[in-house]
Amino acid sequence: MNLANSLTVLRMFLVPVFMLLLLETVPYGPALAVAVFILAAVTDGLDGYIARSRREVTQFGKLIDPIADKLLITAALLSLVELGEISAWVALIIIGREFAVSGLRMLAAAEGVVISASRWGKLKTISQIVAIVVLLLKWPGGLVLMWIAAVITVISGVDYFVKANRTMNFADTKEID
Repeated sequence: MNLANSLTVLRMFLVPVFMLLLLETVPYGPALAVAVFILAAVTDGLDGYIARSRREVTQFGKLIDPIADKLLITAALLSLVELGEISAWVALIIIGREFAVSGLRMLAAAEGVVISASRWGKLKTISQIVAIVVLLLKWPGGLVLMWIAAVITVISGVDYFVKANRTMNFADTKEID
């Protein structure tokens, strides 16, 4: 397993550690949870950079990286709902978009089309991470940042579907009974 894929797997293993520190009674748990979340978020950008710069992009990495990303964000959102820091609605908007875009990417892949991450997708990830960190630290403005992240998340989802509609011909599908 190369370094990039190892970082991706590490991110997945950090998710339950993050949740344990945040949701259970652990000395300095919330502060440590923030540190673990930030470490995991940093591996998100780092693994892709390493894979591309070393020309070590693998099928495993292409599959597992987005899963690890969604797992981290989903765990953080669900934890924030559990703690009463955000509404379930904002979490549902963000998680729902992730399911929709993942489904779209799977459909595109089945047709031999690759839908790469867009600028909106990258902005979405950054805005979600910043909002989550601000909420975890209980700094002012966290909820506003989370709603901004939700809006960016929706915009990025629409952007993916518009681009996919231009690339793929969804009207030519045949129904099978």
